[in-house]
Amino acid sequence: MTTLAQPRNLPKFGGFSAGMIGLELRRMIRNRRTVVFTLVMPAVFFLIFGTSGSYKTERIGGGNLTGYVLISMAVYGAMLATTSGGAMVSVERAAGWSRQLRLTPLKPVAYIAVKMVLAMIIGAVSVAVAFAVGALSGAQLPASAWIGCGLLAWACALVFAAFGLFMGYLLPSENVMQILGPILAVLSFAGGLFVPASELGSTFETISKFTPVNGVGGIARYPLTHDGNLWLFVLNVVAWTTVFAVGAIWRFRRDTARV
Repeated sequence: MTTLAQPRNLPKFGGFSAGMIGLELRRMIRNRRTVVFTLVMPAVFFLIFGTSGSYKTERIGGGNLTGYVLISMAVYGAMLATTSGGAMVSVERAAGWSRQLRLTPLKPVAYIAVKMVLAMIIGAVSVAVAFAVGALSGAQLPASAWIGCGLLAWACALVFAAFGLFMGYLLPSENVMQILGPILAVLSFAGGLFVPASELGSTFETISKFTPVNGVGGIARYPLTHDGNLWLFVLNVVAWTTVFAVGAIWRFRRDTARV
């Protein structure tokens, strides 16, 4: 007499759960180099480049130039943190974890969502650390800008969580951030995060508008400066987030199909 196998119950939401997010977060915290790289370096950059005496006295949009630089460094920190959080999939690929996932009912969309939530948690901590250092180091912003700029710097970094995931599948290396770190620095320069693009000529300014950093930086600074076309910034971020997220899902499906 044969017994029919009972069908396996599929997990809710395709496998997306708080327990899985907590597990992934603990794994990331164990990587001390990543934590230091994403939490400490942006604050150090702010202290080096944004706290000179003239910056503290020069006014901009109801705050001072030190506050303006703080927002830029918070955006940079969120970029590093979220990209790093997403790019950790490269380690899993090297260990063969992606192939194991092919044997589970975990859905690609749920897996991508877990990684992006994890990256955003790390990004929130990075922005909080930068703003805390800024508040103690002479940065001045209107109360609404402290809240608005911080939240937007964090929320818009979602595009780089997707970017990190996509690159994590394209770059099969445990040292992926050593590759992506310089790329993010170049993108930050090209997008006008470190130096306003308008100061580098009209051609450079036009090119910068098509980089994801330009959209994130423009949105994050808007509560302070009210400068630029907010809707174009939003369109930029939405478009790049979609491109990177679709690319990450595509690469995940292709990667897990190799059994």
